[in-house]
Amino acid sequence: MIKCLFSAAALAFTLMCQPVLAACLDGKPLAGVNLSGAEFAAEKLPGKVFTDYVYPDLDEMRLFQAMGMNTFRLPFLWERVQPQLFGELDQAELQRIKDSVAAASSIGVCLILDVHNYGQYRGKPIGSPQVPRAALVDLWQRLLANFRDPANVAFDLMNEPAKLPTAEWAATAQETLSALRRKGSRHLIMVPGGGWSGAHSWYAKDGVVSNADAFRFFHDPADNYMIEVHQYADANFSGTGNDCVEPARLSAIMANVALWATSTRRRLFLGEFGVPANQQCLAALSAMVDAIKGNPAWGGWTYWAAGQWLGTYPFSLQPDGGGERPQMSILKNAMPSKDKQ
Repeated sequence: MIKCLFSAAALAFTLMCQPVLAACLDGKPLAGVNLSGAEFAAEKLPGKVFTDYVYPDLDEMRLFQAMGMNTFRLPFLWERVQPQLFGELDQAELQRIKDSVAAASSIGVCLILDVHNYGQYRGKPIGSPQVPRAALVDLWQRLLANFRDPANVAFDLMNEPAKLPTAEWAATAQETLSALRRKGSRHLIMVPGGGWSGAHSWYAKDGVVSNADAFRFFHDPADNYMIEVHQYADANFSGTGNDCVEPARLSAIMANVALWATSTRRRLFLGEFGVPANQQCLAALSAMVDAIKGNPAWGGWTYWAAGQWLGTYPFSLQPDGGGERPQMSILKNAMPSKDKQ
């Protein structure tokens, strides 16, 4: 397809037309990184853009596209884009998301819009009297109205919905996806598992039900979704430690969740995974990458994380004065081959 972008410089308008790939819908494996920043300073609401939080720019996307990536996951906060439940979207924040979408579309990559709220709004869990399920449905319907073109935009319903029971989340996710389809959405939709979405705990019950059971009969009339899991490599799999478990353990975790996906005819998306750049953890990262590569159960992945403001964060993929981070050489082994892009 051809998309035309208009930009103003002084009194002149420049017309730029270029071919754009339908990166979210072409069926090719997704491979990329979380571009962190817009979810920063959740304790400061709404916060001040470029002081408390930041959105990625086109140059940042081009940088990682040149390394072979075709997908970016964009975390942002529900409270910033919708200051009141069931209310209008904040136009300034919405425009920042639109600018990110336009940047991604201009270079033919897929941008995944990720509501990075852990299953809550202003500290109250979804499903509570203060935040009924219908509130999340309302948010996504409003976002759909502003992002109708599914070519370069995918929807990620809720990051790590740990603040509500898994059964409640599975029902909420089903209701939200079904409502989007009724409204005409043709987008690729990421459906995170309950809790912290951990692959390592996929079969563990939260007291009532496991993700393996809760999402066994999940249904999408458009059949265009992925079940999202996250996996970190430290001892408690939280992504907060600088030591990593042995690679064989991670290989088994990835194989087990892939077996579930194959047996239930689901596709998986590894929305978050990341390690520090030490020898032990790079071996763990290799194990996860090797488990994904060539396995049809996996539809794609986005590493955690990159971003202009990550500084010395040990998992960061953001290039520094020394060039590419060591993690990138491993991730390149799981990139879609050039002849398939």
